[in-house]
Amino acid sequence: MTKPTTDRSESKPSVLFICTQDTKEEEAHFTRAILEEAGVRVVHLDPSVRRTVGGAEISPEAVAQAAGTTIEDVRKLGHEGKCQDVMIRGAIAAAQAWNAKDPLSGILAVGGSMGSALAGALMQSFPYGLPKLIVSTMASGFTKPYMGIKDVAMMNAVTDISGINTISRDVFRNSANAVAGMAKGYRREAAGDKPLVLITTLGTTEASVKRIRQALESDGCEVMVFHSSGAGGPTLDGLATDKETALVLDLSQTEVLDHLNGGLADSGPDRGRAALRKGIPTIIGFGNADFIIGGPLEISRVQFPGRRYHEHNPQLTAVRTNVADLEKLADHLAANIRDAKGPVRVFTPLQGFSSHDSNAGHLLDLSVPGPFAEYLRKVMPVNVPVTAVDAHFNDEAFSDAVIAAAREMLAAKA
Repeated sequence: MTKPTTDRSESKPSVLFICTQDTKEEEAHFTRAILEEAGVRVVHLDPSVRRTVGGAEISPEAVAQAAGTTIEDVRKLGHEGKCQDVMIRGAIAAAQAWNAKDPLSGILAVGGSMGSALAGALMQSFPYGLPKLIVSTMASGFTKPYMGIKDVAMMNAVTDISGINTISRDVFRNSANAVAGMAKGYRREAAGDKPLVLITTLGTTEASVKRIRQALESDGCEVMVFHSSGAGGPTLDGLATDKETALVLDLSQTEVLDHLNGGLADSGPDRGRAALRKGIPTIIGFGNADFIIGGPLEISRVQFPGRRYHEHNPQLTAVRTNVADLEKLADHLAANIRDAKGPVRVFTPLQGFSSHDSNAGHLLDLSVPGPFAEYLRKVMPVNVPVTAVDAHFNDEAFSDAVIAAAREMLAAKA
């Protein structure tokens, strides 16, 4: 690996540029030139396997070495997936080592599916806020594997990354100039001294969550709110793992309900466990427990027969839950909470779980909250208080109860 420069007199920001020269040499040279013209110092990480072209600050040999092997041994694997795994590990290690000595101000990658997978994994190892852009042939389709839960942007390459043409020239130029501009404006923020509070919600519970957020902000907390529609909850979990977090308010259970029932916002079996296992004080609330997120109405009627439905839009249908659904939810959460290493409190409303489950909504069913609250008390660990509030989730009485508990838990942690 070429040593990072120690001459900072130019004060140019450094941009990590990821592109394999064994298959994309022309595109790599073109994009690097645009980055340099835009006034940044380029650190080219070349994770090529087939051959070494030369000229990259972090060569294929350096990437393999950072993974604890040699590029010759990587090539001998004879399997693109196995080679990729090694080069991803090496690329992350090499990039992090460079960043530790010469901090990066941005990352740009150009690649197809393999290059995008490597770049995405590498970018996800860097902090939020650092500019990250992938130019990819995969950007017009399923992007979640590459973006993960980090602030990674993707730009559609439009044509295959095979030579320079009138379209690719503009795409590469725009991407290089975009990252150069972001890198010049990037500022490394020192860790805040405010207690960090993480909250989940949807628009159907925003009225209550807004009051909770504003109250805790007035107390001097930094509050981050996440939309629990499939990506928000896992992002909260990731932040709870990575950041010093004072309190988690997991107030929207859509992603867990959808995991248990095949809904669209399914975030997997580990949703919500990160804060519990880390010992972060946690309040669990049952916002949006009145519905599963289904697809278009005609599909939801087949997948969830005999239910009540609210067509939120042509793509999404709110499918009414029943007591059995919520008992299954309670069992799942109780199992998670038994592994908690910190304090947990549970709050559930008795007059409705969301704006859909209200007099102004379309899924009101007051026969559900009471039996559900009783079941919660039976299955939750004995050391976990369950508070049933005789109010709707969006009523001030409910948000006031959560605010009071949040303040108690924050005070106990201070």
